[in-house]
Amino acid sequence: MTARPSLPLAMKLRYGAESAAFFSFIGFCRILGLRTASTLGGFIGRNIFYRVGPIMNRARENLRAAFPEKSVAEIEQIVLEMCDNLGRTVAEYAHLDKFSVHGPDPRLEVAHRELSDAAVASGKGVMFFSGHFANWEVMPIVARQLGYEGGEVYRPPNNPMVDRWLVMQRTRNGPADQIAKGPQGTRKIFTLLRRGKSVFLLADQKTNEGIAAPFFGREAMTTPAPAMLALKLGSVLLPASAERLPGPRFRMTVEPPLAFTPSGDQERDVHALTCLINDAVEKMVRARPSQWLWIHRRWPTAREQDRIPAKPVQARGGSGVRVESEGSSFT
Repeated sequence: MTARPSLPLAMKLRYGAESAAFFSFIGFCRILGLRTASTLGGFIGRNIFYRVGPIMNRARENLRAAFPEKSVAEIEQIVLEMCDNLGRTVAEYAHLDKFSVHGPDPRLEVAHRELSDAAVASGKGVMFFSGHFANWEVMPIVARQLGYEGGEVYRPPNNPMVDRWLVMQRTRNGPADQIAKGPQGTRKIFTLLRRGKSVFLLADQKTNEGIAAPFFGREAMTTPAPAMLALKLGSVLLPASAERLPGPRFRMTVEPPLAFTPSGDQERDVHALTCLINDAVEKMVRARPSQWLWIHRRWPTAREQDRIPAKPVQARGGSGVRVESEGSSFT
């Protein structure tokens, strides 16, 4: 990981207080055991997270725009179930090492494994992409246990102490390569894909430096990096989603790889392939809307709307997005 700059005293104290609260909760969940901790997390989600007005109002706004045909009661039920899942997911971080596809009573299962096996066996490099579904830490854990070599891309939290702990937790049962987003991370992703390895990433968050691509019928700023890397390296783009089953159990469903024939126009191809990625994520959300994290600021605000480019950004040059060599970066 990239070294962080020295922090001011006030920020150190703030992060210290945050860490104390976080690790106290995690330690308590560890003592409780996985099933009880997950149940407690669900209770907290339904009774505390659900009542955090501004954040949950954002979720309601997003849901109303995405599903105008749904009633108020249906939207509230989705928000409540989302909060239950979010609380469970936080509590389950104390037990990531207990999730497995193996053993007499596995907590993880895979649907359509033949698709991922074939993609990995192709040797072209595979980008497994998903979104914040169910417990979104499941995909890289499953991949490692199935023998898919590669790295997990993540956005480091602001708190460096929590960041270090999360990386340690992920590597205990997931990929050893934890790739923080940024220029150095890009070089690592490029190298892994060029060597025929896999990369596991979440492609459902807003990226101000990205390009506008439709998501639930509205333009959403989206990273073009997966599309650019796939076009340059010939890597496979493989959608996958996690589904929470009863109790702390999950199913990872692998979808067919994205089919795309480049036209030779780099700008248009990057935009078109990015649209296909968004479309794949949208289909997964529509299948189980209560298992997606609706609290993200996925779409631009009214003030930001005017700044959305009228056409795809250039793949080279002034866009701030570059994939030109192993040492290049996208930002």
